[in-house]
Amino acid sequence: MNATVAPSSARRCATAAPSIYACFGSKEQLFRQAVELYAATYGMPPRHAMESAPTAREAIGAMLGANADAFTDPATPPGCMVVLASVAGSGKNPDLQAFLADRRQDMHAAILARLRRGLADGDLPAQTDAAALATYAMTVLQGMALYARDGATRADLQTVITCAMAALDHAAAGHP
Repeated sequence: MNATVAPSSARRCATAAPSIYACFGSKEQLFRQAVELYAATYGMPPRHAMESAPTAREAIGAMLGANADAFTDPATPPGCMVVLASVAGSGKNPDLQAFLADRRQDMHAAILARLRRGLADGDLPAQTDAAALATYAMTVLQGMALYARDGATRADLQTVITCAMAALDHAAAGHP
């Protein structure tokens, strides 16, 4: 938060950082608004891809693929703001850490809901542990964000997705 939002915004606006913070109430409020805007813009294509896919398997693959596209888009910083902000130092602020954890939990809940829909629709075997698969998919997603930040290409992330989908298929078939 400290290293990115305020200094770059202040330079673009030719305004001192304290003035920008005052517009939003505080540095923390500015950061929260930036995260909400990020979720409402960059976070929507992967959610839409997941919701519109005809099967649960395709939904997870589409969501991971859309995120891989976003994480490696040369027009934006690599990775995911919500994941990377937790790693980059917002942990010094427990309220912000909880806020970011809530945003990540929202995505986990969306994945779980889509998997449960797949169970109800019959495109996943009845014995499928949707909660375990949602946690796995979320872990893969967060790992992809870090991997992209460290320089992974879209092709690198596709390899991760291919492996993750094979693991999901194995788990959905009832294998531990």
